[in-house]
Formats: sequence, C-alpha cells, structure tokens
Amino acid sequence: MSGQPWDASYRDGPAPWDIDRPQPALIRLASEGGFTGAVLDAGCGTGENALYLASLGLSVLGVDVAETALAMARKKADERGLAVDFTAADAFELDRLGRRFETVLDCGLFHSFDRDERPRYVASLASVTEHDGRLQVLCFSDQGPDTGPHPVTQDELRAALNARTGWSVANIDSDRLMTRFHNNGAAAWVATVKRI
Repeated sequence: MSGQPWDASYRDGPAPWDIDRPQPALIRLASEGGFTGAVLDAGCGTGENALYLASLGLSVLGVDVAETALAMARKKADERGLAVDFTAADAFELDRLGRRFETVLDCGLFHSFDRDERPRYVASLASVTEHDGRLQVLCFSDQGPDTGPHPVTQDELRAALNARTGWSVANIDSDRLMTRFHNNGAAAWVATVKRI
C-alpha cells in the first residue's frame, strides 16, 4: 500500500484526525489498564497516542505509511524526551516488523479499510500480537447523529475479529473519536479484542 495518499494529508496543515493530543478514549483505556507490555500503535500518524503511552512507561513502536507524519512524530518524541520508535510500515504486512506485541492499538485505521481489505489487515494484526495479547480498536461508529466517514457497525467488527481469524471480542463500547471537524467528537466504538 502506497503511503503517498496518506502522506499528502499531513503536508498542507493538520490532517482532520490530527488533534494535537491523545484521544480521550485512549487515556481512559490506559487508566483502566488497557495497555500492557510492548505496544504497537498501528497507523500512529503524528504520534500523540504513542507518545502518551510512552509517557506512562510503556515500550511503544508507532508505525505508519506517511513519512511526513512519522517525521513529525519523531520530532515530538525528541522535544518531549520520550523514547518511542517510529518507523514506516504497511498495515497489511506488519509481520515484516519481526516483532510481537502484548498490546496493539488501532486508533482510526480499521474504518479506513473496506470489507474486502479487512481480512488481510486483521491477519496482519494477528501476526504481531502475542497469544492472549490484546487489540484496542477505536473506530467510527454507525450509531449516533455525528458519524464520521466510513462508519463501522458492531456486526462488521465482530465479523472481522472472530475465532476464525484468531480473535475474540471481549467488549465493544460506545465512545467518541475526536477530530478537527466534530466539536464533541464523532460517534465511535471502542473494542477490546483478545488474541486467541
């Protein structure tokens, strides 16, 4: 997957999803113990979520296809004195990282893939997640008046992340995904999924 379309989103000002702070839902998940061990932030963008998790003492790798976003993330890490690795990687080929993670974060990436792309993406996530590890997904929901682009149903999440694909959905909760275009965030799902 070429990173150029995504990279263009960061060149002329902030991307719509780049809110210059970690997502409130992520902060809540972290406060509830939702992140342990080595963490992968898949589709990390400019790194705010990864940097927040690193500030809590977690070992974090952020990956993205957008080189401009990764350069911004590395600069933030340097300025804040945080040790976070940011590297270019294709979400469909995460096994090329040669590493496994106890927790994987997908904040705003799942909903960008269509139904035909999701099996390949979910398999890629499984290839880098430890057995009994956890995937935290924050994606646009189809429920509510303020839905974002490409909203996902609970059924679509469960269809993609099931025992056949190496996962078990522990829970799906309603939340908000903050963007630059939604004053109070867009309707979102927060799904905690176990690797089986």
